[in-house]
Parts: sequence; C-alpha cells; structure tokens
Amino acid sequence: MDIDNYFEKNREHILSEWFKLLKLPSLGADPLRLSDCARTAAWLKKYLKAMGFEVEIRIPHQGLPVPVLFAERVSSECDTTVLFYGHYDVQPADPAEKWESPPFEPCLRDGRVYARGAQDNKGQSFAFIQGLRALIEEGESIPTIRLIIEGQEESGSAGLLEMVPHLGDQIRSDVLLVSDTCCAGNGQPAIIAALRGIQNMTVTLKGPDYDLHSGVHGGVAPNPAQGLARLLATLHNQDGSIAVAEFCDGMIEPTEEERSLANRDQLSADAYQAETGCPPLGGERALPPVERAGFYPTIEVNGIFSGHTGTGPKTIIPSEATAKLSMRLVPGQQIERTLTALKKHLVSNCPPGLEISFSEIVKGAPGFRLAVNTPIFQIAERVLRDMDSRGAVFRWEGASIPIIATLRQYSGAAPLLVGFGREEDRIHCPNESFGIDQFKQVMQWSYSILSALAF
Repeated sequence: MDIDNYFEKNREHILSEWFKLLKLPSLGADPLRLSDCARTAAWLKKYLKAMGFEVEIRIPHQGLPVPVLFAERVSSECDTTVLFYGHYDVQPADPAEKWESPPFEPCLRDGRVYARGAQDNKGQSFAFIQGLRALIEEGESIPTIRLIIEGQEESGSAGLLEMVPHLGDQIRSDVLLVSDTCCAGNGQPAIIAALRGIQNMTVTLKGPDYDLHSGVHGGVAPNPAQGLARLLATLHNQDGSIAVAEFCDGMIEPTEEERSLANRDQLSADAYQAETGCPPLGGERALPPVERAGFYPTIEVNGIFSGHTGTGPKTIIPSEATAKLSMRLVPGQQIERTLTALKKHLVSNCPPGLEISFSEIVKGAPGFRLAVNTPIFQIAERVLRDMDSRGAVFRWEGASIPIIATLRQYSGAAPLLVGFGREEDRIHCPNESFGIDQFKQVMQWSYSILSALAF
C-alpha cells in the first residue's frame, strides 16, 4: 500500500481525530486532571472498538487512579502475537507564555502539528494505530495485536508497574513494539538497543519558620536557597562525573562493539550547539557525548524554587528551598541502592542549621540493553531499509520508558523500539510539534513491520 496516498485519501479523518486526542489535557501526574485522563482513555476505547478491538479499561489499586487501556484483536490466520505499548499522558505545558499557540489547541503550521503531546506520545501512538488501520482495511493477514496504552509514563508508570506482574497470559507475546523514540540526527531510521532507567525525587531544605528580613537576619540565619545551591553542587566532581558514593556500583560498561556502533551516530559539537543552542559539555567530559547519553548514569537538577521570584526586589531570607531531581540509570545499577546512596549523600552534605526532607520519590525502573544481532532486529533492519535506502542505525538511547523492562520480563516478548521523533519536535518543551512527514513515517513503519511479522 502507498501510505502517502492512504494518508491523503483519509487526511480529514486522521487530522480531525488526532486533534480531538490532542485537545484532551491528559496530565497523568496531576490529580486535578484525573477526569481528563478518564476522558482520554474513553476516547481511545471508542476509537479502537470501531477498529474491531476488544477493549478494557482498568484502574490501578495504588497511587493515582489513572486509567490503563488494554485492547486485543485476535488473528485467526497468524500465530504471531504482537504487543504494542504507548502512553496518552503528557508533560505539563509550562511555561505557558512561551507557546506560540495554546498547548491544547492543536495547530497545523508549515507541515507540522503544534500541541502538547503532538509527538510524545499521542502523535506517534496514533500514527502507529493509523498504520494498523490501513493494514486492517486492506484485508491482509496480520498478527494478533495487543495494545497497552497508559496514562502515567511521564511520572514513572506506577499503576501499570503494579498491574503487569499479575496479567499473565493476557500480555504474553512474541514481539513488543514501541514507537516513542527518535531517529538518528540525520533523519536516518534508528533501532533502539538500550534505554536508561529513571528515578525521581524532590528535596527540600527548611530553615527559619518564616521568611526573614535579609537586613536584620542576613549573616545570622542560615539561608536555605544558598544551602541548596551548595548541596546540589556536591553531586558532581569537577570533571562532571557523579560524586555520590555507591551510586554507580554494579553498572555494566559497554562493549567495544557497542561503543563503535554508537559513535557512528555521533553529532559533532558544532552540530549539537546548532541544534540545541548549547555545547555538549554536561556530564563526564572525558567521554564522547553519545556514550555519556547512552551508556552512563546521570543525576540532573530539573528545577529549583525558593523565596521571591517575581518582578523587582524583595529582601528576604527564604524559609525553605526545593529542588526536583531525576536520575537516569544503566544496566547493572539497582534501583533501591541508587536511591539509598543519593539520599545518604544529600543528608551527609546538608549545610548546618538546615533540615532536609524528601518527597515525591519515584523508585522507577532499571535500564536495559539488548544484543544487536537478534532475529527481530534483522527483520526490522530489512523493513527500515525498504523505507530508507540508507538502512537503520543502532542507538543506545539516553531517555527512559519506565515500563519497558518490566513488560519485557513478564510478556516474554522481544522488544523492538523504533520511532521517528526528531530534536526539532521539542518534546517536554514549549511548542512541541510533530511533522506530517514524520507521522506518515510512523504509519509506514507500523504497516510494514506488522506485515513482516504476519508469519
């Protein structure tokens, strides 16, 4: 099938339904948006039922009751079972003032759709579903398809992590497909050979009982904002390496083959700066950037807030200061050990006179790494070469999809992560977007890989 022709023939339907999905502000980490998450799951259920799927929505027993959607379409002609994973939750839209158009009012400009979730992951998931829809309409043999689409990926997948060990044969599959990743920097298709794990926590330093006058109390009362700055500076050594004792224990170093393959996708420092606006100087600077991102752990400060942040001066010593941290983990690191090590480090380095506390702790999930010579990767390489004569590269992705390692363990499926995101999509940032050309690439991938797996 010519996917370009299919898209143009069905353009009005595809864009209309995609926009309906993007308009729903499904922030799975926000208790105030639970009703929006429920509406999103209900919308997806209705859409998939119309495609012939049996659909069930389940609510987690622990944490926020954010719905998880399970769908299945059984094939009577093919013995292969494919499990597709995606997520409908999105990142917060702040800072709202930096959006050129409202984040939950999708806008098509210059061949790109702008909205929160346009790419991550409503765009890629919906495009995958459209490729599947084209295959169903063509009447060709397809595998049994199982879909899991959740609403808490952006905050750690706590609900689904609790469910998966109890699902048994309901998720047993041969292949696990995910379209929530990016292609290479030059636009070449990429097969993801690894993902880092992720953890999160919020750290708060408490000083005086209330904000103090900085003239009366300056030089006397301990300042939580200054103390937090000093504390966070202890997390890394001067060369950018992690300074937290025992945090990196057990990590598995990449092989020389993995290093060699990864460095084929290396962006030059100039290209990285042109793309992001900054040089690639974060992390352990003795290592190439592509290795830092794919093979080594990180501790990053995601946000700091304290005291007066409005217009003009306000001469105070703030009563408290807070930082949000995220940690990316690699194979061999143990999630309990890394959290314990980080908390121990922060407590032991807390400046005198300040009290430290921890909240919003997400234990998260470990990282994983896959062998590059597996049969499923060989099938994927053939499909991607048909799509792009350059073929595919392997990437060791620095980002995280928390549930993948657990789904792999309990489903028995071989993971195959291929997505068509680009840096210009600006996921997690203002003005997130997804190109129509990228949407069609995901459709083509979905159509072609499912056809190839129908054996």
